[in-house]
Amino acid sequence: MSQIDTIRLQVMWNRLVSVVEEQAMTLLRTAFSTSVREAGDLSAGVFDPEGRMLAQAVTGTPGHVNTMAEAVPNFIAEIPRERMYPGDTYVTNDPWKGTGHLHDITMVSPSFRGGELIGFFACTAHVVDVGGRGFGADGKSVYEEGLQIPIMKFAERGEVNRDLLAIVRANVREPSQVIGDFYSLASCNDVGHRRLMEMLDEAGLDGLDSLAAFILSRTRAAILERIATLPKGSWSNTLLTDGYDEPVRLAAEVTIGEDSGGEGSVNVDFSGCSPVSRCGINVPLTYTKAYACYAIKCVVAPDIPNNAASLAAFTISSPANIVNAERPAPVALRHVIGHMIPDLVLGALAKALPGQILAEGAAALWNIHISVRPAPGAPGPGARHAEVLMFNSGGMGARPGLDGLSATAFPSGVHTMPIEATEHTGPIVIWRKELRPDSGGAGRQRGGLGQTIEIAPAEGHEFDFSAMFDRIGTPARGRDGGADGAPGSVALDDGTRLRPKGWQHVPAGRRLILQLPGGGGFGDPAERTPEARAADRARGYVTETET
Repeated sequence: MSQIDTIRLQVMWNRLVSVVEEQAMTLLRTAFSTSVREAGDLSAGVFDPEGRMLAQAVTGTPGHVNTMAEAVPNFIAEIPRERMYPGDTYVTNDPWKGTGHLHDITMVSPSFRGGELIGFFACTAHVVDVGGRGFGADGKSVYEEGLQIPIMKFAERGEVNRDLLAIVRANVREPSQVIGDFYSLASCNDVGHRRLMEMLDEAGLDGLDSLAAFILSRTRAAILERIATLPKGSWSNTLLTDGYDEPVRLAAEVTIGEDSGGEGSVNVDFSGCSPVSRCGINVPLTYTKAYACYAIKCVVAPDIPNNAASLAAFTISSPANIVNAERPAPVALRHVIGHMIPDLVLGALAKALPGQILAEGAAALWNIHISVRPAPGAPGPGARHAEVLMFNSGGMGARPGLDGLSATAFPSGVHTMPIEATEHTGPIVIWRKELRPDSGGAGRQRGGLGQTIEIAPAEGHEFDFSAMFDRIGTPARGRDGGADGAPGSVALDDGTRLRPKGWQHVPAGRRLILQLPGGGGFGDPAERTPEARAADRARGYVTETET
């Protein structure tokens, strides 16, 4: 290949990334759910005809992107090529063939050019409701957790499946929002297809074959080169999480070696994790793989594009357990355990790469689903029912050379949801949302701070809420001598302690107070500079009374 050809293909690769970024932004701008529109809880990507991901949008979460990369081949296996037509869009929320739980809708659209299938566009988004028990851990099987949509056609040759929409409308609490998101997902794939056709027209190409070969070969060579520089061997780590009604043990062994072809490989084995839970905190293996791969890639190759070739360098193994839950295990809150996977894997890598890995953080998002209703005897005119979903983040662990980021969603990467947008979706009032002093673990580098959030039903209302919280009984651990982060807590403003998981009630006139956990510190606290200590006190990150 000539240098000119190489440059040309590299430019087209960059252009392809811009295509899928516009695809994602279309979803972001048209979505009905606040979790998508405000927090960016989505993914978008383009795939070759074999279902290999060529490019992903920067906008999105690792849990969605990497599971979507596994999902597209499932669509191809389910829908024969002879039943694929221009104008088609396929859909599922199958946790084991999609992205891990029923609240995520994945849509895949074939891309045709001149009558030939040249690839696929895919996207995923979290919808506000899928029926059943709602977004929570209380279900005892996936059948209780909501409507299941097998891989099927949302649209054929541009004609939307009205029967599917009627079934969805009859089974969810917010049909307008959910069906609106279905159309947003389908539309964003259409935008990706149109932009791809424009790009191929400009380049004078009939398809993606030459570009796909270039992307995958270059990525594979780059990722293997990085793995070759790593120490070889096996390292293990264990981690406790709160679980539902008893702590959950997570265990991982990371092995860095060479495969039979003499090329680098990294395997993570999850033998030794707790068994499948009776409650909905279980994780399908595809979601476990998504976050294990993300953790390794953050350390090994953060600058190498994420696609089928880079993901193929990492393998995952596990017996049936809480991180490899098989159907029909309840999996609604698979993110609570799934978001702990990076801290687990990074803890093993810290033994292989001492002094280079950040401390543990809050990890799991503190999501809260609020079901608001008029209080008994409340006046009618302003009273209403609503379903409100809110994403919140604790502190990140401290890094070897920098303090941890406060109130930051690592590893999920979702944005903070503005309180104005959240209050607009339902009759609630967020009285306080501020950084939580003294919650970051002490160290040479301080852990990131959690938040204090105070939520109340609006006048004349009450609400039930689904708690999806962790790091209350098992705080984030410091690294290399750093102190643990502060644990979280859940209570009413009258001091009543509440459970970290499950549906609970907040009566009219009461406020729910969430204290989000902080990240662990890194290094000996005695080595923190006087200037950094003074800055912490001046900014209110650490109180004057802290020892």
